[in-house]
Amino acid sequence: MAVQTVAGTSTTTPAFADNPHQNSFGPAVALSCRECGTRYALTPVFACQECFGPLEVAYELPLGDPEDLRRRIEAGPANIWRYAPLLPVPADVTAKQNLNPGWTKLVKADNLARELGVTGGLYVKDDSGNPTHSFKDRVVAIALEAARTFGLTTLSCSSTGNLAGAVGAAAARAGFRSCVFIPHDLEQGKVVMAAVYGGDLVAIEGSYDDVNRFCSELIGDPIGEGWGFVNVNLRPYYGEGSKTLAYEIAEQLGWRLPDNLVIPIASGSQLTKIDKGLQELIKLGLVEDKPYKIFGAQAEGCSPVSAAFKAGHDVVRPVKPDTIAKSLAIGNPADGPYVLDIARRTGGAIEDVNDEQVVDAIKLLARTEGIFGETAGGVTVGVLKKLIETGQLDPAAETVVLNTGDGLKTLDAVAPTTGPTATIRPTVAAFREAGLA
Repeated sequence: MAVQTVAGTSTTTPAFADNPHQNSFGPAVALSCRECGTRYALTPVFACQECFGPLEVAYELPLGDPEDLRRRIEAGPANIWRYAPLLPVPADVTAKQNLNPGWTKLVKADNLARELGVTGGLYVKDDSGNPTHSFKDRVVAIALEAARTFGLTTLSCSSTGNLAGAVGAAAARAGFRSCVFIPHDLEQGKVVMAAVYGGDLVAIEGSYDDVNRFCSELIGDPIGEGWGFVNVNLRPYYGEGSKTLAYEIAEQLGWRLPDNLVIPIASGSQLTKIDKGLQELIKLGLVEDKPYKIFGAQAEGCSPVSAAFKAGHDVVRPVKPDTIAKSLAIGNPADGPYVLDIARRTGGAIEDVNDEQVVDAIKLLARTEGIFGETAGGVTVGVLKKLIETGQLDPAAETVVLNTGDGLKTLDAVAPTTGPTATIRPTVAAFREAGLA
């Protein structure tokens, strides 16, 4: 028996016969339009030919004994491939050249909880422990396997920084060429990390949205033949990597769901796929079905989804980003409308914080839990604090907040207000004079 995890009834079924890739994607059976339900073969396409809606992976996941599936997962490797039976990857994925991300720490944040007045339990899912120190390693790992299956030779992306580094590293490991595109004004730490793996790094004059438009044009040009743009033509597969955050959180909590999750919003794909992962766990019987609330977090200088949520709109109006949280600086988020649906369906909310609050939250997380998050982590912790203060999030409920990257990549955000407590001569007397004894 099997369970179909993507809602909607297909209205058109393009030819599936003789698809040489059908057996290379595990339980995945098709791509399905999120708007009209039209189905397509598992190929490197990302938009519906009927309504231009986004495509995502549809599955037939095995229904059976949940305990047996739990045992199989728990016996798997300490990375995302422990969930291979639930992902669009080949059965022998662990034998491939890959960075093997995932199984990052779920930190019980008691110190931070006391600071914020959370009594129901607070956890930080710290994805800075991935190979290139951000959650992007998860999504790239899945996209890489799709590129391998389709016989593509170059990995590419449009990126606000973290994705560029993840693509460069994954391509180097797997023996692919990489060519990635970034806005010209990224943080230096992310530029260096993207460039060090030896692929081509191209800075585009403009914002991330300008970069993304350029990449969409490049796909249609002969130059782009054989290229896998992980967040464009491979986007349906790429997005599935974020589900592994949901799987890990549930497993690390003892196979149960938290009451609340606070998740950063850039394109919005991570939030929507975490929700998809939680729903799959429920349908498979791996966790008890219970209500949970999803809260989205944005920086005030790029908060189109937050603005739409507060105004009660279903459409997200694009903005021009102006924030230190550059990894979240996507002014026209592709998954924005779906994020709104999920926040409203689950009883959550979408909130934003300004740059000063982002910096304060970075320092708060570091001071209380020893976790140095990047600006996106400052956004989620800052929004968590604001949600509690405004009464939108119940502090007596168990909450998981995501830190998606390493603060060493965004040093510029905290450097102006962070430094030595004192500079003294190398004597005990000087130490006393500085008032530090």
